[in-house]
Amino acid sequence: MTPERSMAIQEALGSDVAMAFDDCPALPSDPARLRDAVRRTTAWAERCRRVWADDGRALFGIVQGGDDGALRAESAAAIRALGFDGYAIGGVSVGESAALSREVVKATVPLLPEDRVRYLMGMGTPADLVVMIGSGIDLFDCVLPTRNARNGSLFTTTGRIQIKRAEFRDDPNPVDAQCGCATCRHYSRGYLRHLFMAGEILGLRLNTLHNLHQYAETIRSAGRAIEEGRYAAFRDAFLARSGEGAGQSGDVAGGEVG
Repeated sequence: MTPERSMAIQEALGSDVAMAFDDCPALPSDPARLRDAVRRTTAWAERCRRVWADDGRALFGIVQGGDDGALRAESAAAIRALGFDGYAIGGVSVGESAALSREVVKATVPLLPEDRVRYLMGMGTPADLVVMIGSGIDLFDCVLPTRNARNGSLFTTTGRIQIKRAEFRDDPNPVDAQCGCATCRHYSRGYLRHLFMAGEILGLRLNTLHNLHQYAETIRSAGRAIEEGRYAAFRDAFLARSGEGAGQSGDVAGGEVG
C-alpha cells in the first residue's frame, strides 16, 4: 500500500470523504517511534494531497503524535499547512486508557481549524462521545456499538449491562425502559439472554439494533443541547447517569459548545 494507491482505492469506491494515508503507532510507543510516525504521516499526506482529484469530494488530513503534546502540535501545524477539507485526530484508543485518550483530544482540538470538520477516529463509548463533543469534536467512527452487541454488552441510559448474566434469565423488562428501539419495544431481557446463550444469530442482530439506536439517540440529544445552549448541563447529567464523573470532560471556551 502506498499513499497513491490508497487514494486510488478510495476514489474507485466513490468515497465522499477520503482519508489521507497515515502511520498510526500503538500506545505506548517510544518517542522515536512517535516522531517517525509524525514525519511519515506528513510526507504521505502531502503525496495524497497531490494526487487527489479536486472534484468536490472531501479529503481529510490526519494528525498523529501519540501522547506527546509537542509532537501533536508539530503534526497539526504540518497537516494544516497542506490545506485539507477536514482534520482528523488519529492515534487514540490504540492501547492507552480512556482518560489519556480524552486528555490527548482535549489538547489537540484547539490546534485544528474551527471552520473545518474535526473528526475523532476510532472512539468510543457514548460517554466518550459526549465528553469529546464538549471538547469540540464534530464527527466520530467506532466499531464499539456493534462489537459490544455481538458480545452481549448493551448500552442503556444508565450504563452498560451484560445480557448473558444469570440475573436476566427471567427478566420480563426491556433492555432499557426509556429506549424506543424495536428491540426494547418487542423483546425482553430474558428473551435476549436466551437467544445469546443459545447462540441464535437473531440475538446478535437485536442487540446490535439496540446499541446503534442508543448511539443515535445520544448524538441527537447532544445536538439538541447544543442548539439550546445547555450542553454543559446535558453532559454532566449524562455522565452521572452512565456512572462516569463529569470532572473528566474537556470543554470548549465558556463551558458550552457553540
